[in-house]
Amino acid sequence: MISKNASAIILLPSSFLLSSSLLVAMPAHASSSDNIDKAGDILSFAIPAVAYGSTYYMDDKEGREQFYYSFATNVAATYALKSVISKERPDGSDDDSYPSGHTSRAFQGASFIHKRYGLKYSVPAYIGAGFVAYSRIEADEHDAVDVLAGAALGMASSMYLTKSYQDDQLHIATNLSPDYYGLSVHYNF
Repeated sequence: MISKNASAIILLPSSFLLSSSLLVAMPAHASSSDNIDKAGDILSFAIPAVAYGSTYYMDDKEGREQFYYSFATNVAATYALKSVISKERPDGSDDDSYPSGHTSRAFQGASFIHKRYGLKYSVPAYIGAGFVAYSRIEADEHDAVDVLAGAALGMASSMYLTKSYQDDQLHIATNLSPDYYGLSVHYNF
């Protein structure tokens, strides 16, 4: 069981990082689009950092190992898809648009917190991850399909490779046979 002190400590870094990243976006000397892009860049690294840091706070060696697998799988899958698909970015700068790496990274961290420690601890991280997705579209680096794919990839890597700290309520399993490919999702209320 996670104590009230632990919940406050997990929520505080997430809330602090979300609010401080948004404050970075406030300087008057730069355009608002540049500020949104900068805040999204910061949050895309800050959210997984908070998720990883929470494993140290909770003295959760098993969770840390699960984070490593989830994060590495997410990064590998994201960049493998980028190289195979070669979709041009909306701004035309290169062909690494699909899926959004920033978004997959942010949602991997948020969903790791969700799966490992519970939904209530991950709400600030999900809000921040949603902002990251918005910032990538606003910066004209990605379109909605790119960020949705990045979010799905990040969430899938954590939900599939992470077990709950207390009691695993969400079970995701693949069903593979020569004639059938499927995914089953079971949630205990």
